[in-house]
Amino acid sequence: MKNDNQDFKGNKQSLPSKPCAVCGRTMTWRKAWAKNWESVRYCSDACRSKK
Repeated sequence: MKNDNQDFKGNKQSLPSKPCAVCGRTMTWRKAWAKNWESVRYCSDACRSKK
């Protein structure tokens, strides 16, 4: 198993986070969002549809 991010040691508190634009829920960084973290605004498809 290859670890791409050598700085991450399993401490999720050190990951960046930001609030959802609709509900205010805190979203924590995910590897799937690595390329577009700046443009992520909604925590779910439900919030995206409520805009």
